[in-house]
Amino acid sequence: MSVKINENYLLLKSSYIFAEINQRVNKFQEENPETEIIRMGIGDVTRPLPKAVIKAFQKAVDEMGHSETFMGYGPEQGYSFLINKIIENDFKSRGIDLSEDEVFISDGAKCDTGNIQEIFGLDNVIAVTDPVYPVYVETNVMAGRTGPMGDEGKYEKLVYLPCTAENDFVPALPSEDVDIIYLCFPNNPTGTTLTKEQLTTWVNYARENKSIILFDAAYESYITEDDIPHSIYEIDGAKEVAIEFRSFSKNAGFTGTRCAYTVVPKEVMAYDLEDNAQAVNPLWNRRQTTKFNGVSYPIQKAAAAVYSEEGQKEIKESIDYYMQNAAIIRESLVEIGLEIYGGVNSPYIWVKTPEGIDSWAFFDLLLTEANVVGTPGVGFGPSGEGYFRITAFNTLENTKKAMERISKLSF
Repeated sequence: MSVKINENYLLLKSSYIFAEINQRVNKFQEENPETEIIRMGIGDVTRPLPKAVIKAFQKAVDEMGHSETFMGYGPEQGYSFLINKIIENDFKSRGIDLSEDEVFISDGAKCDTGNIQEIFGLDNVIAVTDPVYPVYVETNVMAGRTGPMGDEGKYEKLVYLPCTAENDFVPALPSEDVDIIYLCFPNNPTGTTLTKEQLTTWVNYARENKSIILFDAAYESYITEDDIPHSIYEIDGAKEVAIEFRSFSKNAGFTGTRCAYTVVPKEVMAYDLEDNAQAVNPLWNRRQTTKFNGVSYPIQKAAAAVYSEEGQKEIKESIDYYMQNAAIIRESLVEIGLEIYGGVNSPYIWVKTPEGIDSWAFFDLLLTEANVVGTPGVGFGPSGEGYFRITAFNTLENTKKAMERISKLSF
């Protein structure tokens, strides 16, 4: 007898895209130690936490140092003081009613979008937009829902919904029945969006087919256009078929602090083997209470401060700052003749690589010739080949410097 591994992990054909990028960049840096590299690949923020958040964080940490205010284990679902602020500010203000036990505080939307698949059966058919955030795909590979990857770079049991310039980055409804649909809008990596009418099409599909939409809204705070929904629950009937993921990382700088939340309405149903409806909300609650001990009290106090008047003002300043960077990137790349998308309702700019240059070749070109790091589009799926993602999350100074460097290249 010997210990057996989960062989689904062996189906993962390549390392996680951002780990691969780090390896290539680190190798280049070792060989060129004096070179200044500007990183515009991983979607990490650069501006510090808002002052209102820091004040609340420090106060809560101080409370932990006194027996009368010390907090031990908190509720796995999150403290009411944060959940109620989320409901009031992020949903009620948009005409969406939620109860406290439909919101679950977590340590990251990445964790939740990866873990949510655990509560669903392995025989569900999964649909993903392509290109797509790798976590959606790879966690289903690990669970055993996908089978091996074929020659075209697609896992055989996944349903891929191409999003390219040819269809204006709007995914078509699947031609076959699917059970679980991952949607991310504003989209990572393309930076594009769906209108309310377009998102309504997906909600109606899910209702008609007893499907569930896993809706990643991590970038909703960057929306600038009026007809773009900030929440899927702005669509009639969405609370019956959609689970929504939100994060404090990109709007309030919590990438290193870790706080997010997931909304699981009580109306969302999945079905057992006898086709009896089962509420998903208590299943997610059971998963969390079994495997997760909750986000720390100081972090949740810090997150609650995001909703203060001072906090809202400060996060708007940060969002405006990053969107100024996005505008600079867009204008610079258009000026040198590159075809670009996104950057209007999102901090991501999706670049069509020059003719004859694939995604990784473009990555290597920018790294070695301009010392700028982005993300090869093919790392997000087969339909990402021939594209490249650049983020607006660096400093204004570095953004301008990076664009100056790229503008000097010949394509």
